[in-house]
Amino acid sequence: MADTDPELSHAPAAVPAGRAIPPSRMALLFTVMLVTAAGNTAMQSVMPSIGTALGVADVWISLAYSWSALLWVVCAPFWARRSDKRGRKAMMALGLVGFIISMLLCGLALYLGLSGWLSAFWALIAFAAARSLYGGFGSAAPPAVQAYVASRTPRAERTQALSLIASSFGLGTVIGPALAPLMVLPFLGFGLTGPFICFALIGVVALVLLRWRLPNDEPQFAARGQATAYASGSGAPSDPQTTLEPEDGSEPQEGVEPPRLGWLDPRLRPWVFAGFFGGHAQAMVLGISGFLVLDRLGLRETPAEGAGPVGLVLMSGAIATLLAQWGLIPRFDLGPRAATLWGIATAALGTAVLAVAGDLHLIALGYAIASLGFGLFRPGTTAGTSLAVTRAEQGQASGIVASLAGASYIYAPALGVWLYGHSDWLGFGLIIALCAAVLAHGWFALQADQDLTRERA
Repeated sequence: MADTDPELSHAPAAVPAGRAIPPSRMALLFTVMLVTAAGNTAMQSVMPSIGTALGVADVWISLAYSWSALLWVVCAPFWARRSDKRGRKAMMALGLVGFIISMLLCGLALYLGLSGWLSAFWALIAFAAARSLYGGFGSAAPPAVQAYVASRTPRAERTQALSLIASSFGLGTVIGPALAPLMVLPFLGFGLTGPFICFALIGVVALVLLRWRLPNDEPQFAARGQATAYASGSGAPSDPQTTLEPEDGSEPQEGVEPPRLGWLDPRLRPWVFAGFFGGHAQAMVLGISGFLVLDRLGLRETPAEGAGPVGLVLMSGAIATLLAQWGLIPRFDLGPRAATLWGIATAALGTAVLAVAGDLHLIALGYAIASLGFGLFRPGTTAGTSLAVTRAEQGQASGIVASLAGASYIYAPALGVWLYGHSDWLGFGLIIALCAAVLAHGWFALQADQDLTRERA
């Protein structure tokens, strides 16, 4: 079992802060994010059918996620700060444990509802309560992974590195919907709740690999900004790779802790605006898409048949997201501002196509175009937030990014579904308006890429 980081525990020579992370370690971080993304999108692909089978209105299915999302907003910054003191690995493990337990209990609650042991109302309440475990504890993993990568990656390479991590979500949203129909196991009696059980078991495997293969990075004392070593594998306070140094060229000050970052910090404000409203647009598209498939393909009367088409649509979007993050961003060397603006404009176009789609092929095309745009937009805002602050503040910045992502899912999916239920044009019109607002604001407010990615003395 890897108890220490072999690359960090012995070399006293100066090593540039932020050198590339070894591929094997990056693959492990990628896996942590991939498993949770695949499990969550597998759940998303079967929930419209489960809700229809339970006889629950669409908007209540969307609202069942709200409490979990609210907890995510509150807890993600806390866990991000905690990772500065306890180490990134410990927070990643905590996040996986939260994911595993949440998936098991969510599957159990819905199984009892579908089997008639619980009424639809109490099954949904139990599902929301179990889901809250993911919001409360699962939120520990993403900011820890992001902070781990951001603090070990040179500025000029950070957009691509964070894009690679973000693409784990894209790959997860391919794998999740693809596997979900195969995990509906009627012969074992799980039915539509099968994906919950299966991904909980996959999460256990990921947790074992994380504990076994990622070096421990618990500091011997609390990591206090620039005064102490960044959580290293060796735990040595003088570890040259991970010592936090100011990026403005000034000398570290003993005993000085970076001030608490807030959403309205002047350096972060433009990126927070883009991430918040663009994230709401993305959450609404995801919330509406599954119900759109059931409606326009006439599958409301046969909800069990809806998992396949919904999964295909989500897969098309996931493949487009991977194209953006594995292909377009590295191929054109897109910086944070360019990725954000091109992404949000493309997302608006895809949403317009989705609004008029009447068959499966056109629905998949519209969703894929929108996902391509959001696949550019998300890494752009994440990298912009990271590059706007110092290396000592990466843990806090990653917490803000995770908190923004959670804020998008408190009420936006339910609002989108509610508006869509009254009028297609209300739901899709609001999404396009949000994209337009982000594009207009970002055009004038976001810092130029050449300034953001310039290495500082």
